[in-house]
Amino acid sequence: MPRVHFLNVGNGACSIIQHGSGRVSLIDICNGSPVRRERTETHFAAEALSSINKPRGDFKMRDHLTNPLQYLVDNIGCSIFRFILTHPDMDHMDGIKALCDEVSIFNFWDSGVRRDKPDFGDNGPYREEDWGQYELLRDGHVSDLTVVHPRAGSQFQFANKGDPGDPDDEGDYLSVVAPNAALVQHANKSEDPNDGSYVLVYRTCGGKIIFGGDAHDNTWEYIISHHKAAVHKCAVLIAPHHGRDSDRCYDFLDTLNPAITLFGCAESEHLAYDAWNNRNLPYLTSNQAGNIVLDATNEGVDVYAENLSFAKGLSTHDVRKTLNGATYIGTVEKPRLPERSGRNA
Repeated sequence: MPRVHFLNVGNGACSIIQHGSGRVSLIDICNGSPVRRERTETHFAAEALSSINKPRGDFKMRDHLTNPLQYLVDNIGCSIFRFILTHPDMDHMDGIKALCDEVSIFNFWDSGVRRDKPDFGDNGPYREEDWGQYELLRDGHVSDLTVVHPRAGSQFQFANKGDPGDPDDEGDYLSVVAPNAALVQHANKSEDPNDGSYVLVYRTCGGKIIFGGDAHDNTWEYIISHHKAAVHKCAVLIAPHHGRDSDRCYDFLDTLNPAITLFGCAESEHLAYDAWNNRNLPYLTSNQAGNIVLDATNEGVDVYAENLSFAKGLSTHDVRKTLNGATYIGTVEKPRLPERSGRNA
């Protein structure tokens, strides 16, 4: 069954997909550093929470961040079928040099968004070597790696096209609903890579999981206009821009209507809680749960949280069920969708 790992990497993004075939997709990276070969497991104390729908309190998991490379080695393996960079901001490729040093990557997805090299100061949070590694990947200078440029509307195996012999369109492929060529052109002209960010839909047996990248208003307007059916009523939304409140329009939530949304680990005052609260849409944050593991089943998506004290505060938790150091906290029921008459992805 498909499994998604939403990692607690601080003010950045990193998600891992374990496909049913055994292939692994990595979407963005942050807080990446060389791997320690000894394995440790730690659970952190935090204030208990009474309801998954009403998060409150500071659980301080942003003080206990995960190194995604260590997580890969400890839990998944050292081979990446595809690394997808949603857009070239440093908080989405922090540790990309260590990633390439530690694991084998066979495919690199590049949307075509370009930006000038950042100014790396002595006290900055990011490393110039990661930018250099990104340029090597992007420009095809890494051996045994294929660079591809999927866009909305592209169709080839594993992008907007189902696996051979898979009539239900559920498998290793991802639907690319943004960007299209016009959004990439606009992002490059405006020097704002966010509006050329990938937005991806992963169809699983438990419902759709949407990876929002850092998509801004122009991107969501395009998606709702051209790919509405592909994003309608998703099981899980990985919140765009880590869930930060950026004075943007959140009307796209009315179409996506996510059964649950996952926010990154930004400070609470920077998260767009009101956009979700006003629509009665439940959410979880990395600061509450730490790493979050999603296990797709035919009934829906089982949700697991790394923070044991947080998990124990939920009436639906079950300490007998664990995955990759995370404890079961509940199941997102598979959204009911109308019968499909054709693909709109």
